[in-house]
Amino acid sequence: MTRLPELPATPGLELEDAKALLRTHLREVRANRRVEDPSGEAHVFATHALQAIGNARTVTCYVSEPGEPDTSQLLADLEGRGVRVLLPVLGPGLARAWAYYRGHEDLERRAPGRPPEPSGPILPAEAIRDAEAIITPGLAVDGLGTRLGQGGGWYDRMLSLVDEDVPTFTMLFEHELIRDQLLPKAEFDIPVKAVITPTEWFLIEGSPVNRSARELVQHLAR
Repeated sequence: MTRLPELPATPGLELEDAKALLRTHLREVRANRRVEDPSGEAHVFATHALQAIGNARTVTCYVSEPGEPDTSQLLADLEGRGVRVLLPVLGPGLARAWAYYRGHEDLERRAPGRPPEPSGPILPAEAIRDAEAIITPGLAVDGLGTRLGQGGGWYDRMLSLVDEDVPTFTMLFEHELIRDQLLPKAEFDIPVKAVITPTEWFLIEGSPVNRSARELVQHLAR
């Protein structure tokens, strides 16, 4: 197994500079990542995600771009089970909004730099409150659930609308679960409750990575 480069050190950097440095590093690692069986990896992601959401009948998900954890099989499986899937779309005036997934053939790239979107009626941001489970993308998550996204703040604004008891997941590659340091966190950053990787899914609270993160917080506070 190829040893992945360590995360760059960020102490002393301004918050946004630290995040930008980590994003650049993590994107480069993704760009250089090679997978022998992409279809097989998509299937194991889907298997773990379906286990994670349980009997939820409405969920949010995302259409993966090249290099991201592949959601194509998951979306197909959710559709096959009759689960309603909310996907991010840009609404009027570039508003953050949702639309329901209507199958792979319906997806279309409607704006530069945006992933493909469904064609159905555009729903307001508050439609996320109908979801019984939230699946998000991300570049990394640490042991406190702090999520490093792509930098637009889209999901942090959306997660602020979600009730506390709704499970929130981020799909990651194994090395993007940060076990030995804490990610930079802004006041408005909303932590996620669980992660889904090709090897497993688990709730962060009470997990070994969570205990390690809490010990690190105590050490840094001394």
